[in-house]
Amino acid sequence: MKKAIFIDRDGTIIAEPADEQVDSLEKLSFVPGAIGGLRALTGLGFELVMVTNQDGLGTPSFPEKDFLPPHEKMLQTLAGEGVVFDDILIDRSFPHENLPTRKPGTGMLGKYLDGSYDLGASFVIGDRETDLQLAAALGAKGILIGAKKGWAAAVEQIRSSERHATVVRKTRETDITLELDLDGKGASQVDSGVKFLDHMLDQLVHHGGISLQLSCKGDLEVDEHHSIEDIAICLGEALKQALGDKRGIERYGFSLPMDESRATVLLDFGGRAELVWDVNFTREYVGDMPTEMFKHFFKSLSVAAACNLYIEARGENNHHIAEAVFKAFARALKQAVRRDIFSYELPSSKGSL
Repeated sequence: MKKAIFIDRDGTIIAEPADEQVDSLEKLSFVPGAIGGLRALTGLGFELVMVTNQDGLGTPSFPEKDFLPPHEKMLQTLAGEGVVFDDILIDRSFPHENLPTRKPGTGMLGKYLDGSYDLGASFVIGDRETDLQLAAALGAKGILIGAKKGWAAAVEQIRSSERHATVVRKTRETDITLELDLDGKGASQVDSGVKFLDHMLDQLVHHGGISLQLSCKGDLEVDEHHSIEDIAICLGEALKQALGDKRGIERYGFSLPMDESRATVLLDFGGRAELVWDVNFTREYVGDMPTEMFKHFFKSLSVAAACNLYIEARGENNHHIAEAVFKAFARALKQAVRRDIFSYELPSSKGSL
């Protein structure tokens, strides 16, 4: 389904003068951070829709040839920065008429109420209580721009909301529900059915800065293999979904020591899957997890996430070796998914990942 960000104009994109009338170019100025904020919202899969109760901008007659009224000048300036609105809705009634087309009424937004838009995943950005009321009427999320929250925080809220994924996998062998948030929002709880794997996945949460909810019911009476493999597949799919188009991420990612052990994990979310594994265990099990399954776990994850992984580890204690690998992977993950919220460049010279 389609998603939209409905954005107020006066007080949100452009600053309102004392008389609340931007009726000349001399009065036209942008709210701090608005241009960069709008630019950072492009390419996220949202339609940008301007919604305003105030006509005002540019309605006076300007006899001078080629003289741009304020509204057109605003749009021209934004377009020059790569910001083009998919729709512009202006209510031209007088405030005292209180028509349903005026915010917080939804009369202007009829085409967005036809069921083709996921309004629950959409946003309204404004500077007044009526904008939050409009969000509530639509069933969308409301963000108020003002002294407590500027454009940078608003953009972070929206972009972070896109960095989560839920994967459900049901087969004859496993029943898995996995929820991932790359920005660590929300509580984490892991129940894989394999206690040592739970311990390792906890390292991803604490050292990777992510939030992870995992429930797995597998055929452990047969073997641990199906549960471990399918959890890795779900985790890889969730990473791929949560990264979206990967704009602004670091892409690459870490070596660390743990007691007598050391581990190196090199990670690339470049869209190709490969695992190079150089880890030697001297025991068949660590806890209740077969050591042969560590390689298989990361191989399944790399395929599902479409990432390249190089993992090397050395040490004496098998528990330490395994934990060093997962901690190093967590730190590599944290580094690779780190994102500049105002960057919309793909980390690739090819222009696609």
